[in-house]
This record gives sequence, C-alpha cells and structure tokens, in this order.
Amino acid sequence: MLTKRLSTSEEDIEVAGKILREGGLVAFPTETVYGLGANALDSKAVASIYEAKGRPSDNPMIVHIADSAELKQLVKGGRDGIGKNAIKVMEAFWPGPLTIIFPKSSAVPDVTTGGLDTVAIRMPSNDIAYRLIVEAGVPIAAPSANLSGKPSPTTAEDVLEDMNGRIEAVIMGGCCDVGIESTVLDLTGDKPIILRPGLITSEWISGVLDQEVAYDKMLLANNEMVANPREGVTETSFKPKSPGMKYTHYSPKAKVRLIEGSDIEFKRKVVELGIKAKKQGYSSAVLNYEDDVRRAAKKFFADLRELDRQEYDIIFIKTLEETGLGFSVMNRMLKSAGYDVIK
Repeated sequence: MLTKRLSTSEEDIEVAGKILREGGLVAFPTETVYGLGANALDSKAVASIYEAKGRPSDNPMIVHIADSAELKQLVKGGRDGIGKNAIKVMEAFWPGPLTIIFPKSSAVPDVTTGGLDTVAIRMPSNDIAYRLIVEAGVPIAAPSANLSGKPSPTTAEDVLEDMNGRIEAVIMGGCCDVGIESTVLDLTGDKPIILRPGLITSEWISGVLDQEVAYDKMLLANNEMVANPREGVTETSFKPKSPGMKYTHYSPKAKVRLIEGSDIEFKRKVVELGIKAKKQGYSSAVLNYEDDVRRAAKKFFADLRELDRQEYDIIFIKTLEETGLGFSVMNRMLKSAGYDVIK
C-alpha cells in the first residue's frame, strides 16, 4: 500500500475526508498527538485500525467529533444521557484535550469501544483535526497513530516511521502542541474518575464540578492493583475502560530506567550506571527536564523516538514531581520504563 503524504490544503483535506468516508485510514494531527482515524460508525474500518497498529481488540478507541450536537447520535439516551457534569466540563474544556466517557448508543459499533457499553468522546481544538472531521462528515475513531506499545507520535514523520505502507494517508500537519494524550474522564459512575491523566488535571476539573475528582486506582503506582511483574501481578484479566491503561506502554526500543533524587543525586547515579553500562557494552543517554513539566510533556515522546533513532541501548530519565501535569507525564514515564525506578 502506498501511504499518501497530504498537505493541510483544502484540496488535500477533501481527499482525506473521502478516504475516511470510503472506509480507509488517515493519520492526522491533534493538539495532543497524531491520531490514526477511521469512520467510528464503520465496524470494518475501525477493525483495520487494530490491524494496522497491532492493537489488542479490547483496547477502546476515542471518538473525535467537531460539534457537541453529534453526541445525540453517539450517547445512549441522546441529550438526556449526557448529564449535568458532562455539560459543565464540556463548556469549560471543549474543544480541547479532554475525553469524556459516556454510555454508548446502539449506533456505535462494539469494535469501536472494545466491547464496552460506554464510548469515549472528545472534541479536539486542533484546526486541522476540526476541518478533517467536518469534511469527513462522520465521527472519527482515532487512537494514537503508532504501532501498539511504542511512544505516541507527535510529528507526521513519527507516524510514517511506524505506519508507512500500512495506512492510506498521513496529513503532514507539523508538531503537536501538548505532546501527551488527552485526559480521559469517566462520568458514568457515582463519582467522576480520571482513567488517563493529561494536560487537563484533576484539580482543574474539580474546580469546574465543585467536587472531588479522583484518579482510577490503576493509575497509582504504589497500588496493589497496578500490574507489576516484580510482584507477580499481571494485567491479563484486566479489561481497560480507556486507552493508555495497560501496564507496558509508550516504550522505545531502548531500555528506560527512571531515577529519583535531587539533581546532585541524579547526576551521581547516572555516572555510576553509565560506567557500568559501558563496561557491559551498552550505550546510554540521559533525559532531565529539570522539573519543567510543560516541556517534558511536549518533548517526552519525541525524545524517546529520537534516542531510538540514535540507537542507544539505555535511557536514564530523572523523575518529576507527581503533582498536576507532572503526574500525567510521570504516568507515561513509568509505563515506558515498565515501572523500573531507581531510588
């Protein structure tokens, strides 16, 4: 298959929209990461995303829309099924990097939701994504446009590294602004729960809803429910309600090791471990974002991919403070390292 490189011109957006309407796959930029899009209401098209990514079929997709009016078709009960809390956060954060979990309507195929009776929906703020959804005329199911388990792509070049020859087209839309995937908020239970942390933090959402917004227990690294091979716990019986909840994710070819401690302690440990690695014949690289969490969010996936291109064997990364956006970035760091943390 020849993967087309499309520009952001109106003519090429029309081409991309036609591909989606006809059941094909198009990778496109959002403000978070690049998504791999298919018609969310076309079971065969969505199934081809799983095939292209090598993605487990129990991992649900996020459905992207351009207008909140589209919820009527996608949510069980239409407007009555949306709920007051959802309306509040939609008014505050849409369009933007927030995904909301709703009870799904019968119009949404089970393959799109990983067999769940809920559907994850968001309205991206990226103009190219908006234009594509409008042109396609259908809601677009789109996980990140990478091979399953690898770091999410934040440039079109990253997409082509994984997807060239596997999909019909990529829109060459430049670098993504946020750099990590959207926050996923579950509003289908008694209390609002964040299933995947992102730029929109629990504190922001709590302020809008005027109530506590908790993180799902699977996100807490010290919780016994977290899959941890060192403790003999696996995730094979775990059915994710949101993308990004699997144990190992966002992993480069290189081995990732996180290091806790002050700057001085970090430097000392890096020197010791680097010397040890070199004696064993391994090359090592270092990532230290110096507690700049916004820079870490934007660059983390891109840095992992670049260091893989340079064929490093080991990547040592200084941990971040796990508050606010730092918690969201650390979620990705921990998964990329398989929870390997040097204290």
